[in-house]
Amino acid sequence: MRARLLAIFALVFLCVLVWSGSAPRDRFTWWLEVAPALLAAPILALTYRRFPLTTLAYTLVLLHAIILMVGGHYTYAEVPLFDRLSAWMGWSRNNFDKLGHFAQGFVPALIAREVFIRFDVVPVRAWRNVLIVALCLAISALYELVEWLVAVLSGTDAEAFLGTQGYVWDTQSDMALALVGAISSLLLLARFHDRQLRELSAPRS
Repeated sequence: MRARLLAIFALVFLCVLVWSGSAPRDRFTWWLEVAPALLAAPILALTYRRFPLTTLAYTLVLLHAIILMVGGHYTYAEVPLFDRLSAWMGWSRNNFDKLGHFAQGFVPALIAREVFIRFDVVPVRAWRNVLIVALCLAISALYELVEWLVAVLSGTDAEAFLGTQGYVWDTQSDMALALVGAISSLLLLARFHDRQLRELSAPRS
């Protein structure tokens, strides 16, 4: 059953990837946005037998990959659904990138939690949570530095990748949302994740 579900996940990933890569709004931006998903997919495939993750972890990774691929296809500032939401909610900008940065904290927090627990990296729960949140913030800060480097090296070509849309506090709000995402993940998913970890480690009959 689990193998079937993961096969469906792989098929969904490939279908969205093909759609995303078909005539994206800006090919350079597409490569920049989709690169994390393209790197993660083979790593997860190669480690599946030796270190399979929980179904919850794979689900979140797929959802995060879809967010990246949708953003890559349209660019984060021009996702049609969030254009409509902006009109309905009275937003002055397209906020799809904020969803992406929330996921940038929410998903890695769960993955880090799984690795920390299974390898017994930090046995004390409170310290483990602190380190997970700090790691997610570090990932978010690194991503912002990469965006800055791309902007410096490529000039105006990076505008769609940066997605600031004229918002002066864009970098700070991106990192704040990653922080909120990481904390939310730990608060909302810990019990369910613990149950899946027990199921994963239980001997098969």
